This record gives sequence, C-alpha cells and structure tokens, in this order.
Amino acid sequence: MLRILLQYLLPLLLPFLAWLVYARLTRKTTVNDAPWLILAATGVGLLIVSLVSWTLLSGSEPGETYVPARFEDGRLVPGTTEP
Repeated sequence: MLRILLQYLLPLLLPFLAWLVYARLTRKTTVNDAPWLILAATGVGLLIVSLVSWTLLSGSEPGETYVPARFEDGRLVPGTTEP
C-alpha cells in the first residue's frame, strides 16, 4: 500500500499540495483561482517521471535468470534471480 501511495498518488497530488500551501501562506488567491489544468499537467508529468525512473532503476541485473517461488520441504521459498 505504501508503494502505491509513493509511486502513484504522491506525484499526482504534490503540485496541488504545493499550490495549496502557497495560497495559504500568501493569502492572495482563493481555491477558485487555482490553475487547475497546469497543476494537473504537472502532476501527470511527475507521475510519468516517477514511473520511468522506477522502471529504469529497479529490477535485476541484465542477464540474470528469474527462478520462480516454489515449495521445498513444505516451506515456500520466495522467487529469486540467479546469474
């Protein structure tokens, strides 16, 4: 659940939260004055950057073979990668 929060929701909501903090601190604008389209586009952009970086920076090394999870002696052995 935390991964979903950090990977999907936080990048989408971060521009809205930052604008809300700015609006509260300056008290010059109201919620109706929010640049909704720009905030939404920025959130989607951050989400795309988050997903691309997650894809490129996670996973196993190239050339490794995935060994799926299996039962050995009644115990579940989690999946691993081997060179």
